[in-house]
Amino acid sequence: MAAPKVIVQLYPMMPTDGEDDRKSKRPVGADRDLYNRVIHEWTDIIKEADAMGIWGCSTIEHHLHSEGYEVGPNPGVLNAYWANHLTNMRVGALGYVIGTNDPIRVAEETAIIDHLTNGKYFVGFARGYQARWTNILGQYSGAQATSSDGGDIDQLNREIFEERVEMVLDCWTNDLNRLEGKHYQAPYPLDTGVLGYPGTKLASEAGAPGEVGDNDNIQAVCVVPKPYQRPHPPVFIGVHKSPATIEFCAKHGFHPCYFNPTDAVIDLSKMYVEQAAKFGHNFQLGERQNIVRQTRIAKSPEEFERRVKKYDVDIFKNFYSMFANHNVDPAEGDVDAAFNSMKNTSFLTGGTVDDCIRYWKGIFDQAPFEYITLIWHFAQQPKDEVLEEMQLFMEKVVPELDVPDYAIAAE
Repeated sequence: MAAPKVIVQLYPMMPTDGEDDRKSKRPVGADRDLYNRVIHEWTDIIKEADAMGIWGCSTIEHHLHSEGYEVGPNPGVLNAYWANHLTNMRVGALGYVIGTNDPIRVAEETAIIDHLTNGKYFVGFARGYQARWTNILGQYSGAQATSSDGGDIDQLNREIFEERVEMVLDCWTNDLNRLEGKHYQAPYPLDTGVLGYPGTKLASEAGAPGEVGDNDNIQAVCVVPKPYQRPHPPVFIGVHKSPATIEFCAKHGFHPCYFNPTDAVIDLSKMYVEQAAKFGHNFQLGERQNIVRQTRIAKSPEEFERRVKKYDVDIFKNFYSMFANHNVDPAEGDVDAAFNSMKNTSFLTGGTVDDCIRYWKGIFDQAPFEYITLIWHFAQQPKDEVLEEMQLFMEKVVPELDVPDYAIAAE
């Protein structure tokens, strides 16, 4: 038996003294001095996490958060920077909203980071649920934010998502790439290829065989570099509601990341194993699967309540609970009411150390997940308290959790 692999997911949240202070400092997300302080303290946390033996650290791709809730527009830059400060820990993103990104650019960027880390890298992809920025950055692909409701927009979002993830895989693994999608093509235009390129002679003699056609057109491309890991870095996919996402993960052996209530997580975990078997993958229950939770560990129930109210209620009430994808009802009223709403979700875990052990053992008795991702709202929660909770989880909770030897074999 082995321990689960813990991933630290830090949501960059510019700190204020509550909701009213956030409003008075509008737009705090544009505060240059504050962001500079936060991003360097963020690196301090990552270095401490590495020393604790944590398996991986990750961040998000979210744009235009002027209110300062999730100022994380470029995970690749952060991953590359962090890699220069770490010894053992993996870096990654959970993840790129691929419908708003060019698949070739993502394949190139992630391959470079894979080399910079010497293979200590993982890549996450998400479908995107925030219209304020997904619809803007996705305007060239047609991608729009989705609430996973099975409607026309949701279906379009999924179509673009799956098409582009498949294209990234193609770019990573094949020397000759001809991307024939409904929403994206390369070379472009696909029917003629690129005409009039002056370098076709050398490309035909020294480039990938098949790039240049009979009429000296660029009829295919070779996306370089290829990743350090073979065939490619581990891929993590965010899951909120859709069984279709589980099937897509199972088909490719991707790592589903569950943000769902506990009962749903267990059901989806079993579904993943069943679907994977249809594609020839013999995975055990929990293998390659990642349960995502926001955790707080305190010395007493009173301290737990204080921390949640001070560091998490603001964003939960005014942001998370507004989106259907988070599987929670809108949190209305004052701080106490929002705290009670938050306690009723299975996404928030914690309390005392004993509470945490009891909670996580209850889950792992049903499905021994290979990965646990823990979310902290740094720097709304100060660095010292984040590190304190992280240390308690690694020293007190993780030793109580066992997973099968697949966690060792996957290294």
